[in-house]
Amino acid sequence: MGFTNLDMDALRSFVTGMELGSFARASDRLGRSTSAVSAQLKKLEEQAGIPLVRKSGRGLALTNGGEALLSYARRLLELNDEAVGAVRGVELEGWIRLGLQEDFGEAMLPEVLGRFARSHPKVRIEGHVARNSALIEKIASGRLDLALAWDGGEAPAFVERIAKVPLCWLGPASDVTVWHRDNDEPLPLAALEAPCMIRTIACQELDKHGLSWRLAFVSPSLGGLWAATAAALGITMRTPIGLPRGVRMLDPSSHGLPPLPSLGLVLHRADKEAGPTAAHLAAIMLQALRETLDEGWLAK
Repeated sequence: MGFTNLDMDALRSFVTGMELGSFARASDRLGRSTSAVSAQLKKLEEQAGIPLVRKSGRGLALTNGGEALLSYARRLLELNDEAVGAVRGVELEGWIRLGLQEDFGEAMLPEVLGRFARSHPKVRIEGHVARNSALIEKIASGRLDLALAWDGGEAPAFVERIAKVPLCWLGPASDVTVWHRDNDEPLPLAALEAPCMIRTIACQELDKHGLSWRLAFVSPSLGGLWAATAAALGITMRTPIGLPRGVRMLDPSSHGLPPLPSLGLVLHRADKEAGPTAAHLAAIMLQALRETLDEGWLAK
């Protein structure tokens, strides 16, 4: 029985095109002509023996077979890139300083560090899990090489916009009603200590919609905020990322809460041209985010 070897370049064009929502955008990202990317997609369909995409309005949508292959393609590319990085980076030494916003520290850090360590076993990583303001200050002062943070409107020199993540109101996972607009009582707000960008947004949105509120619980850490919300001490605002079991998203209309905007997620670099080690760590982080975040949130 003969085996079919899928073309890695074609797989990369396929994955990039679906992630960007357009094979024309994929050609720009990959530095190839649109006709070359189309030829690669056709080649991949021939190798797979099935159509991978179909027309949907003015764009393209995955077939059932294409949807199945996309999942495998991402894993194949990840393993390919990890293998290449391991071979090329086996002699790399030194250290790199990585900063992560609190929401990603527990959910994402172990996976990212594990992948990176397998590729660069001699590189030491100094990790910092901190608030947005601290991460921005450390990047600006050169004390971090990379920092994954929320977009607070800063204008740093070297930043890549990754996604727009929706903000949401959160309450306890139980059916306990912490607050409703009809109760005619101030909303009990659970928040992190100031300065906190999401806390500021929560207060601004409540004020903008004429809702009275009070600080019912203030925590120095995200863990304390989750505990207070799970215990029904107050309603809080975060994103859907890394939510513990004890809390759930609240439907704004059912609770008389205002709708909320989205929050930009960005990757800051200390230097315009990242070195090979920092560039590889950034690539691993971006891949982990593509696997974690809702596809509709990702920047096009």
